[in-house]
Amino acid sequence: MTAETVVQTDHERGAAPAPPPRGRRGRRTALVASALVVVAAVAVVGALGLGGGGADEGSSAPPRSGSTVPVTRTTLTERTTVDGQLGYGTEIPLPVKATGTVTWLPAEGTTVKRGGTLLRVDDRPVVLLYGTLPMYRELGLTAGNQQGTRQETGTEGDTPDSGDQGRTDETSGAPDPSGSPTPSGAGAGGTGAGGTGAGGTGGTLRGMDVLQFESNLAALGYTGFTVDEEFTGLTARAVKRWQRSLGLPQTGTVGVGDVVYSAGKVRIGHAGVRLGSPATDDVLTYTGTARKVVVNASAAEDSWAVRGAAVTIGLPDGKSVRGEVASVGKSATAPEEGGGEGDSATPTVPVTITIKDQKSVGRLESAPVTVAYVGRERADVLTVPVAALVALAEGGHGLETRDGRFVAVKTGLFADGRVEVSGGAVREGMNVRIPE
Repeated sequence: MTAETVVQTDHERGAAPAPPPRGRRGRRTALVASALVVVAAVAVVGALGLGGGGADEGSSAPPRSGSTVPVTRTTLTERTTVDGQLGYGTEIPLPVKATGTVTWLPAEGTTVKRGGTLLRVDDRPVVLLYGTLPMYRELGLTAGNQQGTRQETGTEGDTPDSGDQGRTDETSGAPDPSGSPTPSGAGAGGTGAGGTGAGGTGGTLRGMDVLQFESNLAALGYTGFTVDEEFTGLTARAVKRWQRSLGLPQTGTVGVGDVVYSAGKVRIGHAGVRLGSPATDDVLTYTGTARKVVVNASAAEDSWAVRGAAVTIGLPDGKSVRGEVASVGKSATAPEEGGGEGDSATPTVPVTITIKDQKSVGRLESAPVTVAYVGRERADVLTVPVAALVALAEGGHGLETRDGRFVAVKTGLFADGRVEVSGGAVREGMNVRIPE
């Protein structure tokens, strides 16, 4: 009787079928487990995009869930961000030449305009005027023409003309008329006839410093003389009216320490002395009144810092404003000892950035900011979100199409969360999948 007959006979008798041999059950379990491992591996490979890469040999795979995006043509711009400091720029010492005891100082942050008082020395105001030529000598009538001037100008108590309307409080100064004249050649100095106060026709004081002073006097509203390079009796008469508005003796002469010139209105910085101290060269510092940003740029990576280059300034509140590179330092400063992290500390150069729209900064006067500038730029290129890239098994990157194929691409510039892609199978408008 064969084994097959025995088995059939046992079945007919209603007996339970004999269990399969132990070796056969083990092989069946191993085969099932192996199949599960293979299926899992295929799923992982598909999810990672590790399939055949080229367009011609893109493997087909069942479409998976995930959003799709189109390949778009655009301009990619790489922006680099550096740290900067918002403020009013570097404080500069005021060129105060008055001698005596400091009796009044303005508060830090005060804005002083033309005709305003910067400080008081021996209770005499030191007045701000606009110009580029420093006050280097006394301005007034010379001994040779004072007698004739008395007949021309009358007494010191003459009725003031409309120039007295220019008198204002000490810190605000007179209203600054637009287009007020400032001598373009002020740097030439007063070297004409009579430039030293002793020569010239009739002993008249002449020079570019006279023109600069008379331009300011006229801008403050004190008129009745010709704005030129000659200090005449009519100029002295206007000076007396100006002195009376300041509470000074009406001498008609302007002392070296009575005036300080600057290119425009100033913002008072810190005081170098206290009240009651002698007036010195560092009695006060000042800055301009426009806020700006200073960046200590790495000397090795400052190619972006070109005068006139546009940048974007990021403020602490998250807003961005436009800026422009105004100046670049010509001397690199080595980092302080212990200030850098190992060998990463490199020499820096100061880069000053101006802000045209001052209102866009709001009320901020000082704050850490970021400055973003354009590094590289690629125009009219195909791009996709960086998240759409997948790694290919044979190396490099690819994109997964909507129908589950993988196509190889060459990557270019990365910027703003997108990447430049190129390849024979990539075209504008095709939809690619972003893996989940």
